[in-house]
Amino acid sequence: MWTPTKWTDYELLDCGGGERLERWGSYILSRPDPQAIWNKSGHRSWNALSAKYHRSNDGGGSWEIYKLPPQWQIKYEDLVFNVKPMSFKHTGVFPEQAANWEFISRMIRQAQRPINVLNLFAYTGGATLAAASAGASVCHVDAAKGMVQWARENANSSSLDDKPIRWIVDDCRKFLEREIRRGRKYDAIIMDPPSYGRGPTGEVWKIEDDIASFVELCLGALSENPLLVLISSYTAGLSPSVMDYLLSSIIKKQYGGKTDCSELGLTVASTGLALPCGSSARWIF
Repeated sequence: MWTPTKWTDYELLDCGGGERLERWGSYILSRPDPQAIWNKSGHRSWNALSAKYHRSNDGGGSWEIYKLPPQWQIKYEDLVFNVKPMSFKHTGVFPEQAANWEFISRMIRQAQRPINVLNLFAYTGGATLAAASAGASVCHVDAAKGMVQWARENANSSSLDDKPIRWIVDDCRKFLEREIRRGRKYDAIIMDPPSYGRGPTGEVWKIEDDIASFVELCLGALSENPLLVLISSYTAGLSPSVMDYLLSSIIKKQYGGKTDCSELGLTVASTGLALPCGSSARWIF
């Protein structure tokens, strides 16, 4: 399992009973987590919550706020993220993704050449910030205008607003097709596709139906000397090995290199064990 090692402003304190207990800076949040099927450890912060997310019977839910500002900041090394409670339990940061930020940063720094990165389904920009901080040029693409604006705010907070980052609000497939027609090439492609989504003009995305052809499309945007391709997934039923198979049968078949895959996870402070949070696969040349 790939777990981040450098968080100080975030901590998974405990989990169990279908919930996770987290410290985000100085605030303690409780959020649902269906993977945590064991009992809670009895951590004292369960009784000192800043906010708790309650899931409703219809699949939605809402936050119960006890003592929490509308927005605050947390840091991961030199990256600064603006955090706020969103609908459907999210905060704007997936802390387990820091394991991939470390990988992206390391690969770019070790390349010792200019690297051009395409970050697709880029959300609030964790991978974008990591790549830009390591010295890469980045094209950040997401269909949600609000998410792209949030990512720009994170870049500004991280003093990266002067870095070569293109901010694009568009359907990722349509943008990728246009980049290929324009002849633009990228040394690294990163993607974190949703299970299901809609583009800004109603384009439908369903990962089981679309991800294989999307990875094939990426071949047309890779440079002659590519550095990496990275896929993350939070879709139940798609194991890390599924994404590894895609990268091996499409990217590795074309370029050689090697692939690796694993669950993404977070170390639980109360037990020292790791909570699985998603999956990821990586191809490197």
